[in-house]
Amino acid sequence: MDFAEKPIESKYVFHGHLIDVEVQQVKTPQGNIAQREIVHHAPAIAILALTKDNQMILEKQWRAPVAKTTLEIPAGKLDGRDADSAVHAAKRELNEETRYQATELKKLSSFYTSVGCMDEYMTLYLATGLEPVDHQLPQDQDEQLVLQTVTLDQALKMIDEGKIEDAKTIMAIYYWRGMKNHV
Repeated sequence: MDFAEKPIESKYVFHGHLIDVEVQQVKTPQGNIAQREIVHHAPAIAILALTKDNQMILEKQWRAPVAKTTLEIPAGKLDGRDADSAVHAAKRELNEETRYQATELKKLSSFYTSVGCMDEYMTLYLATGLEPVDHQLPQDQDEQLVLQTVTLDQALKMIDEGKIEDAKTIMAIYYWRGMKNHV
């Protein structure tokens, strides 16, 4: 069965700092005409950073799209400093946001964050053996972060209580829980 849609017409309606928005007119395999609104976003990374006492690092920060403060794992987009390397971006973001470096950085998974409307592709890493960085990279001027550490049980409870609602963070916590069940 053919699922591919064929673009007939395409127009970019917004170019921003973080995203671009494209509107496509497509022909479906059944011959119907439909409109698709696509948000283009740079590839991104996220980090399940575990301290030596087996706690995860969370960041509290304001998120304008949901108009509230969220708790999330360290994350960020690849940019010109990374030369298309997700590993480099993960090391950079860990430094910028937590002031740690990892002696071990392991790729856990890569995934699309919201396939219904966005092409953002995120790679999730596990960072262990955390040590303070020798050289602190500049932090993003538009971010205000407060770090906290939590145990796995605390993190799971925070999900149940609705205190953690971010998908990449929930995914990382459930991965962490799976690690503990297989050790």
